[in-house]
Amino acid sequence: MSALILALISGAVVGLALGALGGGGSVLAVPALIYLLGFTPAAATTASLIIVTATSLTALYAHARTGNVRWKAGALFAAAGLLPAAAAGAAASRLPQPVLTAAFAAIAALAAVKMLRPSRTATGPAASEARPAKAAGTGAGLGALTGLLGVGGGFLAVPALVTVLAFEMQAAVGTSLLVISANSLASLATRGATTAGVDWAVIGPFTGAAILGAWDGKRLAAKVTGTLLQRTFAVVLLAVAAFMLVDALT
Repeated sequence: MSALILALISGAVVGLALGALGGGGSVLAVPALIYLLGFTPAAATTASLIIVTATSLTALYAHARTGNVRWKAGALFAAAGLLPAAAAGAAASRLPQPVLTAAFAAIAALAAVKMLRPSRTATGPAASEARPAKAAGTGAGLGALTGLLGVGGGFLAVPALVTVLAFEMQAAVGTSLLVISANSLASLATRGATTAGVDWAVIGPFTGAAILGAWDGKRLAAKVTGTLLQRTFAVVLLAVAAFMLVDALT
């Protein structure tokens, strides 16, 4: 199967997950780029950031039109992650590839476990009472994760915004796209040298398919229960994480 077809299929699956779940699709992008399209882990994280940035900005525009983005709170949350994202992005190219693969597998497994656990109603403080230090620490951690592993972190940003800043779910999903976009752009800014080696003939179709797939994902979410979608995705993610961990350790 040609690289173009694989890129289109992979991008559609990533976009479908993002559109249906509001996050998590980028966790599939890196393994798809490594194992299906032959990217090195370092190149895959850079390419994933490009895909995540383009898809997130497109989705952010759609959410902004419906009023689901809390711009002020989201900007403050994102600002805390900009420097960590840039620093981690610069460090990622210097880390051994097995370390990057193992770290990514661990984060993917964590995301899967969180998705399999029963959802609980947030009982955090009101948005006006949220502790700035806790919000800044959460934003910084998310930024570092984005920069190091090339994942948008939507699967972590959404629950963080719900529990730390007491956002309702729709606002958390919309605002997380602002945070993801900012962190991804900051990390990409420090990867100028590595973006020169990115295969745009593969990344272009991959990104286009992801953007289109996100719209299909929104329609799918309206027809299938969120719990079923989330659990199916979590099982796939666990399998991917196990495969990557074995590959990193052998």
